[in-house]
Amino acid sequence: MTDSLLLAAARLNTFQQQLPLTNASGFFFARGGRLYLVTSRHVVIDEPSSHFPDRIEIELHTDPVNLTRSTGFSIPLYRNGVAIWRQGTDSAGEVDVAVIELEQAALPAGMIYRAFTPAHLFNLQNQITVGSSVLVVGFPLGFHDTLHHMPVVRHAIIASAFGLRFQGKGYFLTDGRTHRGTSGAPVVLRVTGNALPDDDFPWLLLGVHSSRIDVGSRDLVEDEKLGLNVTWYADILLALTEP
Repeated sequence: MTDSLLLAAARLNTFQQQLPLTNASGFFFARGGRLYLVTSRHVVIDEPSSHFPDRIEIELHTDPVNLTRSTGFSIPLYRNGVAIWRQGTDSAGEVDVAVIELEQAALPAGMIYRAFTPAHLFNLQNQITVGSSVLVVGFPLGFHDTLHHMPVVRHAIIASAFGLRFQGKGYFLTDGRTHRGTSGAPVVLRVTGNALPDDDFPWLLLGVHSSRIDVGSRDLVEDEKLGLNVTWYADILLALTEP
């Protein structure tokens, strides 16, 4: 038995044909009978760094009793030369979130996972304030439990006014240690009571971790890094998973 939250995250690797490129994080989101993989847009394409993978691979659990058993599942990023992921924009430009619909018939039989749903998204009834403690579930620098194929969890706090678009963009800030490989990780808040329909999956999905943020004018000798992170609001998933 394990915490259901850990089964919602997926370790993700990018490839250009057979050449491995980068590692990242992702998670599952279900809506209307469809299943999606969510990650950061810059994981599947990033023009400034000339990052152009043509497929990704995720690791899936296949045995509910023995979590040491897993398999890799390859997902092409293009079909007939057209990108298969969905991405979005808002009034400030591109949103660093990408969603890929998974072909459920092609998934391994007995796949073990948990998925967030629209019911797990925050709403006005949720009291989320600056300083609230959140968790970031992912694979920093690719690090994870290699025996049981599980992610690790980092602690952070909300560092900007939640519900407001920081500097007019569709994200909020968290304060916590993160590393490369965490891009695409879910940022969640544990809830109690009757706030959610699943008693064994009591997590509110607040956002999608994107990257660390820094100040361009920082003195590299005198000043430490800010230690702040960009997290895109999770409600973008409603737009990206519209039928």
